[in-house]
Amino acid sequence: MSKVSCSAADALSDVLRDGMVLAVGGFGLSGIPADLIDAVRASGVTGLTIVSNNMGVDGLGLGRLLDAGQVRKVIASYVGENKLFAEQLLAGQLEVEFSPQGTLAERLRAGGAGIPAFYTKTGVGTLIAEGKPLAEFDGVTYLQERAIIADVALVHAHLADTEGNLVYRYTARNFNPIVAMAGRITVAEAEHIVAPGDIDPNHVVTPGVYVQRLVRATRRTKNIEQRTVRSRPAAVSA
Repeated sequence: MSKVSCSAADALSDVLRDGMVLAVGGFGLSGIPADLIDAVRASGVTGLTIVSNNMGVDGLGLGRLLDAGQVRKVIASYVGENKLFAEQLLAGQLEVEFSPQGTLAERLRAGGAGIPAFYTKTGVGTLIAEGKPLAEFDGVTYLQERAIIADVALVHAHLADTEGNLVYRYTARNFNPIVAMAGRITVAEAEHIVAPGDIDPNHVVTPGVYVQRLVRATRRTKNIEQRTVRSRPAAVSA
């Protein structure tokens, strides 16, 4: 059966449900599966737990799901770009679990690798460690972190073949590969989809075994949170 769906809505039509855990690739607005996020919003599902590095910005990326009141809980490492997020958190409308960025990445990777938990020094002696088991190895204290397995994972790739093998481009190769591993069902959007064999096996980052659904991404403006450039030196007169 083909993995390629005709649209993002079609790819997600039978897998979305209220209260599910949704892992989403990308970093801020870079490399996010924008078409799939829009399809989640249009579906109307609510009570979602979102696992992502952050929640985009107001009105863009995962911020669109906050706008629609579809998110119950967020597991993230950074949330500083979204005012609505802060408002919902302070109003008690949103539950938040903060996870250090490297720890969050490893929790997703561990989930995809079948590792239920691991130990790390990051967070020992801080609020992050509250309620988590501690253990000593070679005289050093570590805390236990549980792996994350999502009901559905959404990722964005630059190139895919119809078997679901994925290649990422530039900043999109951030959380997308590990998010792709962590989903019971992984749905990928790709800017270009080619036939099997057209991708050099040495270039594949996510093997197709991790990907169950695939859709071609629509062309759109790639937004960024903040544009910062250096001042140009004044032109020298001839």
